[in-house]
Amino acid sequence: MKTAVVSTFAVITTLSAPSTSAETLRLLTWGGYAPEEVIKLFEAETGHNVEVTTSNNEEIIAKLRATNGGGFDLAQPSQDRIASAQEEFGIYKPIDMTKVDADLFIPSMLAATAENTTYDGKVYGLPQIWGTSGLVVNTVEAGDVTDYTDLCDASVAGKVSYRLKRPTLIGFAYSMGLDPFAAYDDPEAYQAILDQVETRLTDCKPNVKTYWDGGDEIKNLLRSGEVVASMAWDTGGWQLNADNPDITFVAPEAGALGWIDTFALPARGRADDAAYDWINFVMKPEIASIITNSAGNFTAAVSGDKAVSPDLKTRYQASFDDEAIDNIKWYPPVPAGLEAMEGATLDRINAAK
Repeated sequence: MKTAVVSTFAVITTLSAPSTSAETLRLLTWGGYAPEEVIKLFEAETGHNVEVTTSNNEEIIAKLRATNGGGFDLAQPSQDRIASAQEEFGIYKPIDMTKVDADLFIPSMLAATAENTTYDGKVYGLPQIWGTSGLVVNTVEAGDVTDYTDLCDASVAGKVSYRLKRPTLIGFAYSMGLDPFAAYDDPEAYQAILDQVETRLTDCKPNVKTYWDGGDEIKNLLRSGEVVASMAWDTGGWQLNADNPDITFVAPEAGALGWIDTFALPARGRADDAAYDWINFVMKPEIASIITNSAGNFTAAVSGDKAVSPDLKTRYQASFDDEAIDNIKWYPPVPAGLEAMEGATLDRINAAK
């Protein structure tokens, strides 16, 4: 079933006629994904208005779950957060590919996202922005930190930070020689992995300066020197590197964790035409480059890197050689119920003395 869906998804390129009436697009997205410059260009071209709410994966699902898929017209969860959320909560509606210009998307990423966001034979997501999380390190102060578990080394005691979120659980598991993604379909085996990681992260607590919540927080901690090694996104490391060449993103030895943020339609959205117009507009190469320069991550747009800052390209290449790219651990879809297990583990780590 999925093979047929992906094949159909990848070849349909029909673009719908422009919307006949202006709508207000309520966009639930990440910071940097809807720059003011792009909004103004879109509004001028289409006549639609755009209202932006910035969020993250957990909040996107929580907001849509609370409204049964209402309140927004276009959301941008990561591709591994769609199929299971749809199965549990029914908060999305399928993508209508007759309204999407598929030629704007890198075919392999379009097909991969289709496969990972398929539920009950229907596709619920389109790829937009991709990137990785790993280590952001002051290489002068913490040059020996090359993997996730190195954050627990005595040499960086009291100067470490990471989030109490699932990427930390996944990253530490890989660094400990475990394979959490391989255990996704076996709750008992996955819980056994979580238990081992819980012990390691609990023991690591004395090393942690603070558990960061927002990107600005961790960047400020690294700038000030209060933190010299952290888990964070690649774009944050590259932004810091622009100001301080000692700080940069490091792809961990166990593998950076790769993600793709998508376009998904909330089940009770009321401005579908505006949503599809936005999708087709922001995937144009010239617009995709503006978004990459704003967000710091590259897009799934064909030729979307043509106008990207040369400095950003250079920093990306310094962090990722071919081996590091091949070692990226791409997030698969999260099975239903797994996040509840992870949440309980994170709560216990947070509460531990």
